[in-house]
Amino acid sequence: MQLEHSTPELFAALAKMQGEVENATKGSFNPHFKSKYADLAEVLNTVRPVLAANGLSVIQSPSFDGGICHVTTTIAHTGGGYIYGTMSCVPAKQDGQGIGAATTYLRRYSLAGMCGVAQEDDDGQSAVHNKTAIYPLISPSEAGRIKESIESLNIDEAAFLKHYGVASIGQITTDKIAAIDRAFIAKNKAQA
Repeated sequence: MQLEHSTPELFAALAKMQGEVENATKGSFNPHFKSKYADLAEVLNTVRPVLAANGLSVIQSPSFDGGICHVTTTIAHTGGGYIYGTMSCVPAKQDGQGIGAATTYLRRYSLAGMCGVAQEDDDGQSAVHNKTAIYPLISPSEAGRIKESIESLNIDEAAFLKHYGVASIGQITTDKIAAIDRAFIAKNKAQA
């Protein structure tokens, strides 16, 4: 979650909103798991009125880069502050239906997480390949730090990106940061 554009008023409004919001009702049924879950519409219906009553709005921006679905969720305050975070996953199928299901899944979970709303993870298997964990993308400032380290340590950027399985530094997920930092420390020691 990126907080660099947050304000005290935004956090006060979030605290008030979270004190008022209810958990999402499990009104949808997943026949595969024979269980109930709260769908995206239920999560939106649960949080939107309480967000609006506290001067907050939500914007969700989906994207697809040919292999990974991304959703950036932004919560903005009428006073101008905002926070945002990006969740990503590999869709179970690389067609319109698979991408749509993964996008809906990401929208639901990122919105619920940012608003502090609980809901059930009963239908996740239909939207996300079950061997792929969901990790958020690194922040732009983290990407800049990695870029600077690559340049200062004379690391071949193309080889670096290939090693981490991404097309650009901005596509690196947060689960890779510890390994990248260890590699940079080792390279720095080897050069010293």
